[in-house]
Amino acid sequence: MAIDFDHIVRDALAALGAATDSAALDAWRGTHLGKSAPVMSALGTLGTLPKEERREFGQRANQARQALEQAFEAAAERARAAELERAITAGAIDVTLPGRALARGRLHPAVQTLRRIYAIFAEMGFQVYRSRDVETDEYNFTLLNIPPHHPAREMWDTFYTTTPNVILRTHTSPGQIHVMRERAPEPIRVILPGMCYRYEQITARSEIQFYQVEGLAIGRHITMADLKGTLTAFAHALFGPNVRTRFRSDHFPFTEPSAEMDVECFVCDGAGCPVCKQSGWLEILGCGMVHPVVLENGGYDPREFSGFAFGMGPQRITMLMHKIEDIRYFFANDLRFLEQF
Repeated sequence: MAIDFDHIVRDALAALGAATDSAALDAWRGTHLGKSAPVMSALGTLGTLPKEERREFGQRANQARQALEQAFEAAAERARAAELERAITAGAIDVTLPGRALARGRLHPAVQTLRRIYAIFAEMGFQVYRSRDVETDEYNFTLLNIPPHHPAREMWDTFYTTTPNVILRTHTSPGQIHVMRERAPEPIRVILPGMCYRYEQITARSEIQFYQVEGLAIGRHITMADLKGTLTAFAHALFGPNVRTRFRSDHFPFTEPSAEMDVECFVCDGAGCPVCKQSGWLEILGCGMVHPVVLENGGYDPREFSGFAFGMGPQRITMLMHKIEDIRYFFANDLRFLEQF
């Protein structure tokens, strides 16, 4: 059987040269190396040839098939390399461009205010003292001059536990007794930050948990003037050197005399606005001289020692400074709110 394998190979290689992508190469392979391809058809007729012709015919057919397979593999490799190069070029990275900035976490707005308060009082020589969140009724009330059935207990809506006389602290003031009993009769100058808990209806202005910062200073010659000077200096450091302050008389069972401290509204500069309820003043903390009964319960002789105490809400201060209208934002974990700080 006379078959021109050289002609078949030349025609196939010419067609292979025009195949430049994977799809064209697959089509070429089906046409020239598939079951119906000329070379493969010729190999299928090998059994019909006379024995003396089969050897030479088979060798020539196999050589043609191998030549086409080798040419196809080389063309396929070139096509893969070209496609990879195009993909790399199309999606090339310009290494001279600046990298994208990584998203960075932030301190919670209440924590930012807390840290600012810590720093201010640290400059005045106050240490940070941590006390426990779970307290006994004795430390939370009785030792702070609020005995059982005292009317002042109604000022705090208390979370009681299943263990008798064990509660979640309603204020940070119990820490005063702890630090006094640890350090008496040495002088004390500490702030006591922490979380407080009250069984209240959650509204835009009240939460069942909130931060508080207590302050306590005890020594032999501490007066109300020291209290006013310390808190005025604090207000100037936090709100600005020109802010005005005022003290109004009040009543707390654990201080005598007691007072509320206001700062001039920094939103309207004292002219009156919705934030300060048109008064021109913002209440930021309660304070007073430590009650002699509390001093005695803490291990200090009130005839020799005196002291002052104060308590403030960092979240309330943060709300005033940033005109935040709803205290519930602080614990809602809404990134739209948190990322503003």
